[in-house]
Amino acid sequence: MNIEALIAKGMLSRIPPDKELAEKEWAECEIDLGEAKKELKGGGHKWAIIKAYYSMFHAAKAVLFLFGLKERSHYAVGEALHSLSNEGKLESSFVDDFKGAMSEREGADYHYRHSASTAKEVVEVAPQFAKRMKELAEKISKPSGKKIKGRKEK
Repeated sequence: MNIEALIAKGMLSRIPPDKELAEKEWAECEIDLGEAKKELKGGGHKWAIIKAYYSMFHAAKAVLFLFGLKERSHYAVGEALHSLSNEGKLESSFVDDFKGAMSEREGADYHYRHSASTAKEVVEVAPQFAKRMKELAEKISKPSGKKIKGRKEK
C-alpha cells in the first residue's frame, strides 16, 4: 500500500516534519535496544523479542516523523516502510526484518510463542535496522529536492 492510500485509510497522517519527535524516538530506540540485550543475556526471551521489536518500531517512527508522517498503527509503519522500498529509498530486506520482528513480537506478547533462538535473531537484527534507519534519516535531513511520494509541499 502506498503512502497516499495509507493516509486515505487513516493509517498515517501528515504532520510538519519534526526533528524533535524524531530525536525522542531515537532515544527510545536506544533504550529499548539496551533493554533487549539485557533481557537476552538474562534469559528473558519474551521480553528480549518485545523490546528489540520496539527499538525497531521507534527507529522507523523517527524516519516517518522526518518525512512529516505520523503512524496510527504498527501495521501502517510496516506498510510505510514497504512504500519506501518500492520507491527505492530502502532495501526490501529491512522491510522484511521489520515485519518479521513485528510478527515475532505479536507471537511473544499474545501467543506465548518465544524461544532463545528467536530472541537472539531479533536482538541481532534490531541494531542493523536502527543503523539503516539512521542512514535514511541523514538523507532525509539533507535537502536534495527529493521527497516521499504522496507528501505534499506546504
